[in-house]
Amino acid sequence: MDLGIKGKRALVCASSKGLGLGCARALAEAGVNLVMNARGAEALEASAQAIRDEFGVDVQTVAVDVTTAEGQAAVLAAAGDVDILVNNAGGPPPGMWSDWDRDDFIAALDANMLTPIAFMKALLPGMMERGWGRVVNITSVSVKAPVPVLGLSNSARAGLTGYVAGTSRQVAGSGVTINNLQPGLHATDRAVSLDAGVSKAQGISMEEAKAQRAATIPVGRYGTIDEFGATCAFMCSQNAGFMVGQNVLLDGGATNTTM
Repeated sequence: MDLGIKGKRALVCASSKGLGLGCARALAEAGVNLVMNARGAEALEASAQAIRDEFGVDVQTVAVDVTTAEGQAAVLAAAGDVDILVNNAGGPPPGMWSDWDRDDFIAALDANMLTPIAFMKALLPGMMERGWGRVVNITSVSVKAPVPVLGLSNSARAGLTGYVAGTSRQVAGSGVTINNLQPGLHATDRAVSLDAGVSKAQGISMEEAKAQRAATIPVGRYGTIDEFGATCAFMCSQNAGFMVGQNVLLDGGATNTTM
């Protein structure tokens, strides 16, 4: 399928690896030029060069922490008049409700709610003026079905979801869509971290922990970053212009819900 976005320009946050990298690769395959961001310069540039070599698109890199005002300013300066924004950030650490204080919640809100909002506020006006734009926020299955040990993520990402629900309807008439993509278990560093927590808590091997968690998914496996990226790229395409304010669950059927 021709996604109709060849020659467009996208900002993909936290894209040196994992789900963000999957999105960057899928957009590049569709002919989209990229601005890629991550905190680690070495891994970021390696991923960017691999994309340049494979897909022949233009890729700029900005190695900064986007939860800071300075980092956001640097990314926005590089992004310029992008057509596509993919908001992404690693989730806050797991724990129990009794573990977290105000500073923990502020950090989670900065990374998983306030930073995406800041990027939307900065980039939406240009998209609206040009009459076309796509925003995809990578959130989490925990918005649909809260995960007890991910209370910080549950809270911050739910806040972002509420913001998108209202804002997406306000900008849709200008040809700009905003939607959220909710990943379940995918084969990323985050999954390894959570597998390690299960391994430690239950005194089992990492392989056993992964198998145990994979067994809770109807398809019987973790998702891949490539299939996640392909879904993101479709949501950024010309074909998704009628999709507004939606939360697309990509979890292999793990969340047992009708809607």
